[in-house]
Amino acid sequence: MDGVYLKRSWGGEIQNVSILVAIGVSKDGCREIIGAAEGMKEDKESWHSFFVWLKERGLTGVRLIIGDKNLGMLETIPEVFPDARYQRCTVHFYRNIFSVTPRKKMKTVAMMLKAIHAQESKEAAREKSRQVAEKLQEMKLSSDAKKLQDGIEETLTYMDFPTQHWTRIRTNNTIERLNREIKRRTKAIGAFPDGQSALMLVCARLRHVAGTQWGARRYMNMDHLIHMENEQQSDTIAG
Repeated sequence: MDGVYLKRSWGGEIQNVSILVAIGVSKDGCREIIGAAEGMKEDKESWHSFFVWLKERGLTGVRLIIGDKNLGMLETIPEVFPDARYQRCTVHFYRNIFSVTPRKKMKTVAMMLKAIHAQESKEAAREKSRQVAEKLQEMKLSSDAKKLQDGIEETLTYMDFPTQHWTRIRTNNTIERLNREIKRRTKAIGAFPDGQSALMLVCARLRHVAGTQWGARRYMNMDHLIHMENEQQSDTIAG
């Protein structure tokens, strides 16, 4: 899930408007454009309306929602998709920490952060994050350390899923590529006369992308997820 910002005319003024976009991976492992809608702002009301709309159209079986840390989205997920887990995009998490990192220490901090998500288990990643936080404190980077400690757990949800899927589900890079394609196409237009025209062009571009190999190629082997869930269910019954 993500929102892409475009320019639109509103009451004689040029304002930003967000188009909320959702993509998913179906049971056959292929990516699909689930939906897109005008969100005005990425607030709770916009995300709630978007999620309810997706659910009313038949979206079920959501296991994981991946996105940047948007409070409106986070508050809405438990209300509309109570069984879904939330994964904060690790790339956006790094960028958030880099916002308070001195330029000269950026490369070192980046390597330290990547080491956390290179661990083989959630327990190991948690331990590594504690070590990194301590090291950041020693480097006089207390702001970096605080952001790490406050947000690390949200970035480790992917480790509760099959290891074969980890590189696919720990970031929202897939939807970021779509956003770049949308912005590339809309940049020449400038400001749209209204939100509906902006949405129509975005949807046209999304349909074009979905009709290419992007949507036809298997992105993930969902058998790994089914096998893991069956094992968990067997363990629960046995317990």
